[in-house]
Amino acid sequence: MKISKSQRNNIIFLGIILIMIIPQTRQPIQVFLQKGLAMFSPSIVDEEDRITLTDYNWQLVDENGLRYDFNEAKGKVVFINFWATWCPPCIAEMPSMEELYQDYKDEVVFLFVSTEQQEVISKFKQKNAYDFVVHASITANPAQLETSAIPRTFVIDQQGHILIDKTGAADWNSKKVRGLLDELLKFE
Repeated sequence: MKISKSQRNNIIFLGIILIMIIPQTRQPIQVFLQKGLAMFSPSIVDEEDRITLTDYNWQLVDENGLRYDFNEAKGKVVFINFWATWCPPCIAEMPSMEELYQDYKDEVVFLFVSTEQQEVISKFKQKNAYDFVVHASITANPAQLETSAIPRTFVIDQQGHILIDKTGAADWNSKKVRGLLDELLKFE
């Protein structure tokens, strides 16, 4: 029996729908699709549209139990990422963030912020060989850093200007982001 072109297309379409419905295959497929979207660099906010962070009153705790007072970030270049281990776009952009973190961790304040249990985060980091430190909020985020969607990432300069405000996956290890960080770090 010969299958027509339209029957073959219907079978392929049905197969894709079934794969998306099966829980074990849903997340890997979503991550794969998000990786395609994460091939692009985030946009830098135009100078006239930049918001200046005025409130640094934010307390966090890292995965090792060490408290971090966000006031310590004043006058520094800051990279903040709100994320979760179950979020496909977060998972898709993490490899580029890890690479950026490895190269700039001594010069830029990196705050990877999650609301998940420490055990879940530790397993995720170990499975993926990630080295970045994850924080949890103890107090509310500053109003300018409020987020209702993840991943959400901010890059803030020494004067508190939010230069990048990106919701969704992106390539954080791009020439554009590295160039921005290098330019900012020249003035420290």
